[in-house]
This record gives sequence, C-alpha cells and structure tokens, in this order.
Amino acid sequence: MFSWLDFLSYAIITAVTPGPNNIMSMSNAGSVGLRKSFPFNLGIWAGFSMVMLICTFFCNTLSEVVPKIKTPMLVFGALYMLWLAWKTFRSSSVIEEDHSHSGFLSGLALQFINPKIYIYCIVSMEAYILPFYQGEWCVLILFALLLAFMGFICNICWALFGSVFKLLFSKYAWITNTVMALLLVYCAVSLFI
Repeated sequence: MFSWLDFLSYAIITAVTPGPNNIMSMSNAGSVGLRKSFPFNLGIWAGFSMVMLICTFFCNTLSEVVPKIKTPMLVFGALYMLWLAWKTFRSSSVIEEDHSHSGFLSGLALQFINPKIYIYCIVSMEAYILPFYQGEWCVLILFALLLAFMGFICNICWALFGSVFKLLFSKYAWITNTVMALLLVYCAVSLFI
C-alpha cells in the first residue's frame, strides 16, 4: 500500500531544505522584493515541472526495461538521504547569497542545471511512487506535477520570508539542522521497512 506519510515526509523535507532554488528565491526577494522576484519563481516552477516530467518518464521507462534497478536505486536514494542528513546537520548558520537575475528565464534555466531536483524526482519515483504506480502515466504525471508544485510552494515561502529566514536559520541553525537531519534519516530508513 502506498504510504503518503513516508512520501510526503521525504518530499516536503527535501523541498524545504536549502538548495539553489530556495536560496536564489530568498536572495532575489530580499534584494528586489517579492513582487519583482515572482517572475523568477514562476520560471522555477515551469522548469521544475519540465524536469519532473522528464525524470518521471526516465525512471518509469528504466524501471520497466531493467526491473533489477529498483534495489540499487533504493540503496542510492537511502545513501543520498543519509549524506544529505549529514550535510544538513553539519552545515553552518551562514547562508551564502547569489544576487543573480530575477527573471522568468533565469528561474527556468536554473532547473536544468540544478542537481537537487533531479535527485529529488529520481528518489521520489524509484523509492515511493513507481513500486505502486509503474506504467500508470496519468498518476505518474500527477505525482510529477505535485512534486514540482511542492517545490514551488517552498520557493515562495523562502521568498516571502527572504531575510527573515536568514535570521532564523542563523539564530536557530543547530536545532533546525538537527531536526531536518533526523527527519532525513527517518526517510532513508523507511525505504527498507
């Protein structure tokens, strides 16, 4: 039976943790304001959706052609989550800023070079979704779009809070990083339960 709790735990934690999209959204909104940074966030959403659909097609096709790939992908996904948990736990309270362009095309282009979202989709598909919905294209497309939408909502949250998030992460970095790391360890372990 499909576990929404396990899937949403992984997807939300991965979407909300700092990555290129979230940091760029926060930085842009902090420097040009939420309204002017919104086209950049729409570009992220459009590109994110495209990458999720491409990765979903790739994962489903590969899993159908090479069914033995599931176990190595689960192990890879669990190892990636444990590595991400370690990096999150050990990360400093300093968030580096990158004041880049804040237009739609900049947000769109960023998605095709953002390794975090590729891994986000591949792990989500291989570990949580494909074991239950392999070959069901309508469902898979809806999941891909759900993953992209969750990423978009997290980007908007980072943009909304802009410099406030930076202050919160700086002030409560150890607690935040520890909780996020423990939740990622839970997600990694739940792949094999």
